[in-house]
Amino acid sequence: MTDESTTPPAPSTAPPEPQIHRGLAGVTVDSTEISSVDPASNSLLYRGYPVQELAGHRSFEEVAYLLWHGELPDAAELERMRLAERSRRSLPDEVMETVLALPLTAHPMDVVRTAVSVIGAHDATWEDRSPEADLARAQDLMAQLPTVVALDQRRRHGLDAVDPRPDLGYAENFLHMTFGHVPPAAVVNAFEVSMVLYAEHSFNASTFTARVVASTLSDLHSAVTAAVGALKGSLHGGANEAVMATFREIGSPDRVEEWLDAALARKQKVMGFGHRVYRSGDSRVPTMKAALDELLALDDPEGLGAMYAALERGMAERTGILPNLDYPTGPAYHLMGFDTPTFTPLFAASRVVGWTAHVREQVASNALIRPLSVYTGPDRRSVPGAGAQRREPAGAAEAGVAPG
Repeated sequence: MTDESTTPPAPSTAPPEPQIHRGLAGVTVDSTEISSVDPASNSLLYRGYPVQELAGHRSFEEVAYLLWHGELPDAAELERMRLAERSRRSLPDEVMETVLALPLTAHPMDVVRTAVSVIGAHDATWEDRSPEADLARAQDLMAQLPTVVALDQRRRHGLDAVDPRPDLGYAENFLHMTFGHVPPAAVVNAFEVSMVLYAEHSFNASTFTARVVASTLSDLHSAVTAAVGALKGSLHGGANEAVMATFREIGSPDRVEEWLDAALARKQKVMGFGHRVYRSGDSRVPTMKAALDELLALDDPEGLGAMYAALERGMAERTGILPNLDYPTGPAYHLMGFDTPTFTPLFAASRVVGWTAHVREQVASNALIRPLSVYTGPDRRSVPGAGAQRREPAGAAEAGVAPG
């Protein structure tokens, strides 16, 4: 007879306990050819090219072409790209009227979200879901969102719209439409650098949102509208606005230490620092910081440079947490003259090329994105009175209708 103590236990028939990844942290849901972070160099790569090299040597138009087509354009391809973008900058009358009719109390991201939706609603070719048609829609959005963002900032100051200029490049025209003139070269360069750095970042929250919508075989404009909504959140695109709010709250360089100690004591998140992907510093920061330094050399009446350095140093000493791209970009946009609530729309105007690249990639090899969840609510239970006679519909007795 076998001793019971040595009998192997019967195999369990219970299903394994599912592992939950809050926020999908660490979960790989699909593959992409568009961008990645190289672990060896901690560098963000667009189609294999380090983003800092692209920002230093290529225009935003060239980077958009790269993200959409997979390779940098040759001279003829770039010229066609530039002509196409410049011919699409003017807003349809319906979009212009909608933007001007929105209340000034609306956040500028609400304006961008609404404008994208209206652009989509007036798309006469919406039933054409071919790759070529979606590329044309992507080109329209790249060209028209700067016009929307510039118009919205101007109307909030009581200023008339400035028409786009086809003789100017993307960055120069964007700034011209916003401020009525082309600013110094250092400003144009810093702005274009920011556009290149913000253009794409793999499966971030807004890009993943766009891919989820695209996976249902909805249209490109719906996917981008949803992405704009995700980018509006303060933990995503709104962080560059929050950086300037922090600097305004601090007020002066000599208050940084006191402010930071108080913020950390109450466990307040210091916006513009830390990143889920980068563990040893955001690879985009040095490039944007160099562009910010050029702006600070032109003028720094508020002492932003000293506050920036003191807060970065204090965070490193107290927490070891390093800045992300939003930290240098916020003060850079402020020095350019953009209103703080316009910072995230600038991000959207850049990231739309990444969003649309991902939408096209998703549709080209589609699978509906439909994750599971673990239910943690009450166990099965009966509705009180469910075992009794079924109740009569309201008014049935008066109408002479027999129950059942």
